[in-house]
Amino acid sequence: MNYKEFFPYFANSKTIYLDSGATSQKPKAVIDELDNYYLKNCASVHRSSFGDANVVTRGYENTRKLLGEFIGGATKEEIIFTKGATESLNLLATSFGFDIKTIIISSLEHHSNIVPWHMQGRTIGAGLEVVECGKNLEFDYEHLEELLKKNPKSLVSLTHISNAFGVMHDIKRISKIVHKYDSWLCVDGAQSLAHIKVDVKDLACDFFIISAHKTFGPTGLGAIYIKKELLEKMKPYQGGGASIASVSYEKSVFLPSPYKFEAGTPNIAAVLAFSKSLEFLQKISFSKIEKIENKLYAYLYKSLEKIEGIIMYNDANAFGARSFNIEGISHDDIGILLDKQQIAVRVGHHCCMPIMEKLGIKGTIRVSLSFYNDKDDIDKFIKALKKALSMLKG
Repeated sequence: MNYKEFFPYFANSKTIYLDSGATSQKPKAVIDELDNYYLKNCASVHRSSFGDANVVTRGYENTRKLLGEFIGGATKEEIIFTKGATESLNLLATSFGFDIKTIIISSLEHHSNIVPWHMQGRTIGAGLEVVECGKNLEFDYEHLEELLKKNPKSLVSLTHISNAFGVMHDIKRISKIVHKYDSWLCVDGAQSLAHIKVDVKDLACDFFIISAHKTFGPTGLGAIYIKKELLEKMKPYQGGGASIASVSYEKSVFLPSPYKFEAGTPNIAAVLAFSKSLEFLQKISFSKIEKIENKLYAYLYKSLEKIEGIIMYNDANAFGARSFNIEGISHDDIGILLDKQQIAVRVGHHCCMPIMEKLGIKGTIRVSLSFYNDKDDIDKFIKALKKALSMLKG
């Protein structure tokens, strides 16, 4: 099946889109739902009681229910909507992590899981620790255990799938180690939810970070799953309308979760449209998505292996992204020439500067595929890459 047919972008662009790790394209059903809200049911949620407002509120809460089911049976109060994965991580840092003595992250983290900890005054050896990675960028489980032995009751916050290199961490194995030392685990699933079936109960994580726009939904929307028993320990990190049970000049009383974390008017249209993304993925099924993408990444890897001077940083097992460089040639120059040939990839440090520094590079060329790509896309990319290299070596 040609899945491009479901995505209007491909009917309106000649670009070979290989940058889904930055943002995925949107199915027509998602775009239609955005239009439907603004054209037919534009009203606020959780406040007014007239017809359109009731329709919108029911739809909004239905998305919360769908998302909870989508990630393995989370309950309504365990799903908090945010404006994106970055805000979700900042909420975690401010509402939970602030009082934790030590935060432990991996070597492959996005800046959004590093900067919030620096903003609390943490640095290496002083409230922040980093798990080492091997030559193949694999996670060092023994180092994690060493850190937790020295720092029990820590918060371990790490990516599920690296946005820069497509390396997937074994979360179930990590979870067993983390909870052995009375610690908590947050999984940044911004890059995983579009590619693999996620079950937060099976992963045994305490927090799970979600990005809508990387999961075929609208931009400006994310969510965080918070295990029910932790909700009462967390204080809202912002206040205002919709989060309040009562206010006087003496005090404010917050509503229970999830509403106490959702102050202000939310991105209503995006929440409603995200339900269509989830329904779309359920119809296709992750077993089919994984099968398609595994074949595509294997084909991409074999095709890249034949390129003279290719430098790859991890083995053939990559999920959601494949990064590389060409010896002696700037990744920026290659990116410019690929763009001239209507090939969309991302070049640079991918908001992962620490691991780039560790590898002794300024950045990479990243190809991030989705199930709507096909072998023809890869062939056109390889042809364009070879042409760019011949020009730069010329």
